[in-house]
Amino acid sequence: MDIVLKYFADFTEKQLQQFAALEGLYKEWNEQINVISRKDIDSLYLKHILHSLSIAAVIDFKPGTEVIDIGTGGGFPGIPLAIFFPEVKFHLADSIAKKLKVVQAVADAIELKNVTVQHTRAEEIKGRKFDFAVSRAVAPLKDLLQWSNPIVRRGNGQELPNGLICLKGGDLAAEISESRARPYTVPITQLFPEPDFEQKYLLHVTKEASGR
Repeated sequence: MDIVLKYFADFTEKQLQQFAALEGLYKEWNEQINVISRKDIDSLYLKHILHSLSIAAVIDFKPGTEVIDIGTGGGFPGIPLAIFFPEVKFHLADSIAKKLKVVQAVADAIELKNVTVQHTRAEEIKGRKFDFAVSRAVAPLKDLLQWSNPIVRRGNGQELPNGLICLKGGDLAAEISESRARPYTVPITQLFPEPDFEQKYLLHVTKEASGR
């Protein structure tokens, strides 16, 4: 937890309690349903929670913002962001039901009132719109844009325009070229200078810039 407090302050007592509870909850659930690599579970706060919060380091979502987490898996980046932004609505979607069982249990245990979960693929969501889609190492950028574009509404009322914010790693040149997008790209080591974040990036593509 110290690694989170190294970069962020001004949490309420409830937020501190919620973040502190995550380690025990994920370790307990991971014994039943493997949602986090066993080699990473002891680095939960660095590799999963702080990594997720890199989104909070580049945008301060306004109260009432609606965000969908595409392919949330074990709840990343959605759960840490929901703790960080208690006035923002997060909808966590995944196609694997057993992972969502963990997500719902964690959200219930720490009394996260601003999280909903849905067992679905993003491309199957109908009749709902969000201000942002977020995602973490789920699929190529081209696919993420194809899935998110129909469910993200246009808007420019925040620090970043409405669109897709995703966390990715490695050499992204070919993936970006194939997507035909021009993402705003931030090396995560600029936000958090930690060796584990070398070759990891935050990408933002506005709704208008997605070319679809």
